[in-house]
Parts: sequence; C-alpha cells; structure tokens
Amino acid sequence: MSSASAAMIVPPDRLRDIVVTIFSAAGSTDREARLVADHLVEANLRGHDSHGVGMIPAYIANALDGSLVLNQTLSIAVDSGPFVICDGGSGVGQVMARDAMEAGIERAAQTGACIVGLRNSHHIGRIGHWAEQCATAGLISIHFVNVVSTPAVAPFGGTKARVGTNPFAVGIPRAGKPPIVVDFATSRLAAGKVQVALNKGVSIPEGALLDAGGHPTTDPSDLFTDPPGALVPFGEHKGWGLSVACELLGAALIGGKTQSGPKRGNGIINSMLSILVSPDRLGTRASLDDETNAFVSWVRSEATRASAILMPGDPERETRQWRKAHGIPIDARTWDEIGAAAKSVGVPRLD
Repeated sequence: MSSASAAMIVPPDRLRDIVVTIFSAAGSTDREARLVADHLVEANLRGHDSHGVGMIPAYIANALDGSLVLNQTLSIAVDSGPFVICDGGSGVGQVMARDAMEAGIERAAQTGACIVGLRNSHHIGRIGHWAEQCATAGLISIHFVNVVSTPAVAPFGGTKARVGTNPFAVGIPRAGKPPIVVDFATSRLAAGKVQVALNKGVSIPEGALLDAGGHPTTDPSDLFTDPPGALVPFGEHKGWGLSVACELLGAALIGGKTQSGPKRGNGIINSMLSILVSPDRLGTRASLDDETNAFVSWVRSEATRASAILMPGDPERETRQWRKAHGIPIDARTWDEIGAAAKSVGVPRLD
C-alpha cells in the first residue's frame, strides 16, 4: 500500500456545523440534522472514524436514491407490557435508534425491564452510542444487531461473504464513574474500518480479510473488488456463533429482514434487539456498584501494569479527550468525498 494520505485537523464544533449544513440542504429537519451530526462527530471523537463523518457520502447517496427516507417518524408495531417493537421505515438510523431507546427507557422505568426491537432502520451507526444512552438513564443494556446490505463477512470455514458485520454491545452504568461499554463487530474488523484504511492508503492487520480468491490479504481494496473479498469472524467459531445470534435475534425475532441473499438495494438496513434492565427496580443497584468496583480494582491490581489494563470504553474516552482538545483528523480522500456529497445537495463548499 502507498503511504497514508495527508490528514487535515477539523475542530469538532466546525465538523458538527458542516454535517448539519449538508443534511439540512438534503431536506432534513433541524432535529434530524443535529442528531445525525452529534452521532457522527461523537463517533469520530471516540476514535471510531469508520462510523463517523466518513459515512456522509453513503447516507446522502441513499437519501438521493430514496433508500434512506429523511424525516421519517418511528412507528410502534408492538406495544405490550415489557415489549416495544418499532419499525424505522428506512428512516435515519440516528433518529430511529434514539427514539426507540427512549421508548424502551421509559418503559423500563415503569416495569423494571423492557425488550426493544427496532427493525427496518437505515444504518444506526456506532452501537455503543445506544448503550451509552441507556447507561446515562441508569439502565443495563444488551444489543444484538444485524446488517442487510452488501455481504461483507464469510462464515467460519467459508471464503465468500454471506453476512454483515453484525455488531454486539453491552452497557453497564457505574455510579459516579463512566459506564463500561462493550461494543464490537463480530468480524475481525468493521467494514467501515477497512474503508478508512483504503482512504488513508494504509494496510490492514493480518488475519482479518480474504481476497476474492479466498487468500489472506492486508490490502483493504480487496474487500471492494468485483467479485469482492470477505472479512472473517473474530475468534473463529466463537465470533461466528455470536454473529449468527445477532442476525437471528437482532432481526428475525422482531420481524426484521435477515441477510438471506445478495444485496437487495442501495440502503444499509439495520435491525436491533435491545434488552434493557433497571438495577433500581431489580433492587440490586448497590450490589452492582459495589461488585463492579471490586471487580475493576481486582483486574487492575497488578500495580506495575495497572495503567495498561483498560476497561471496555476507556480507549474511546481517552481518544475523545485528546480529539476534543486538538481536533479530529480527516484524511484527504474522505474530505473530498464529503465535499462531493455536499455539492450533490447544493452545498458548494465545506465552510
């Protein structure tokens, strides 16, 4: 691979304004534009550039071809006791997922727990964002997500892409401390991270990608050839098993579509099953806090290496602190692609 393309540094507030301007020009309401901007820039702040503003070109292209429906209203398909099943109608995922989680949070406050289904939403972005939303409300949350788009991941033992990256997340609130947030794709790399590497002109780690012939490769362009290569599951059969659970629980259980064939349209469609639990209503808040603190202290008790022992969510918070102070790096190719997307909706330049 060639050397990385030069990156420009953009202040977070400026980047938010740019996103709002682009989506407003595309036809989004102010609320929708701002929720998209907050989510994408937050992903960049936390170091997940794969789910940040680099998604703008795909989102705008989908809005223009109708596979992403701007200003969609979340609909409730099932509302029965602890069950709330929502349909996103291909609406903006950052709005659909937020509103679905708000419905679940409200219900969990009433009943102690809620099973929330969100089906048929356009791309909902970084799943940890929704775990954080629930943790802020004091709730435990578990999220199973499937992806219906261009298949990108081969089954364990296979060489051809058959499923999406099917992420999984868990959020655990901590009294007076940042939550523990587990959030990862069930492939060794998210497809967006391969796209970021391609845009930067850098190689990806070994063991994550197969080329179209089924051979290991570190060239990110091999994922996007015709025919395409394929990512592999993390943890071999274990990651594959979790991917299957995300596909069937995240979609089939709640009436969503599974990735049961080649790409059907231009959109990136997510369904998500979320399990929300209130430790307060369960009566275990004190135990959760005490035992979580004891556990974290124990795993970090190897004093000479304690600084190297991170809990899930720590790396993102450290990256966020640095990028908030110094700005967000955007490689030249990604910046040009965002500029082209802006022009396609009548924004002549990224001011």
